[in-house]
Parts: sequence; structure tokens; C-alpha cells
Amino acid sequence: MRIGALAAAAGLSAKTIRFYEQAGLLPAPPRTSAGYRDYPAEAADRLAFIREAAAAGLSLAEIRGVLAIRDAGQPPCRHVTTLIETHLEQVEQRIAELLATRTALQGLQRRAQGVDPAECGPEGICSILTITA
Repeated sequence: MRIGALAAAAGLSAKTIRFYEQAGLLPAPPRTSAGYRDYPAEAADRLAFIREAAAAGLSLAEIRGVLAIRDAGQPPCRHVTTLIETHLEQVEQRIAELLATRTALQGLQRRAQGVDPAECGPEGICSILTITA
């Protein structure tokens, strides 16, 4: 299958497919006598996996690692489970950080609503962000 047909089947651009090839995620296909890439049908399944793994937050290096395990004939599920757990922990930590930031911003918003810009004092840069003792 030529790259245009594979791109249409995978819902990706030909440029993305070439990038994945250069990044080591997709093996270089054989070439036709005219020099065109001739992808096997299973390349579409591999690209679907890459797209889903990226959508789940896995980096290209992590995806490459999963594919290397599969290409070596081993099931990568244990490795994928570890990656998912790690990413989930990172997301939950980031959510906690964002919630703390939201709380801080809500406090600053309340403070800003009580400030008259015409009466903003000369000390400091901005009384909204300056915590007074």
C-alpha cells in the first residue's frame, strides 16, 4: 500500500507517517521498483496504536519502547501498565497543583475586586499581588 492510501486508512498525513518512520516507530517499508514506499497492511494497525498511545499521553520514546517489546515477540502489557500508572500519578499530581493554583487565583481575584486602581499606592509594584504583613 502506498503512503497516500496508508495515510487515508490511518487518518494521518503522509508527512506524519514519514516522521514516525524517521523516529523509529514505523519500520521502513520496502520500495517498489519505481521507488515508492510499499507499506504492508499491518502498518495501519501499528499507526492506530501509535495514535492511541499518543492520545493517552505516552511520549514517542515510550511508544517506541512498547513497540520494541512487541517487535521482540514479547507482550508489552506489563510495561504499558507501568507507563499508565506513572502517567496517571503525574496527572493526579498536576491536577492537585492546578487546584492549588486555582484557589490562589480565586483569592487574588477577590482581592483585585476590592482595589481601586486610582488609589493604588506608590509602594511596591501592584498591591493585588503584594502580600502585606
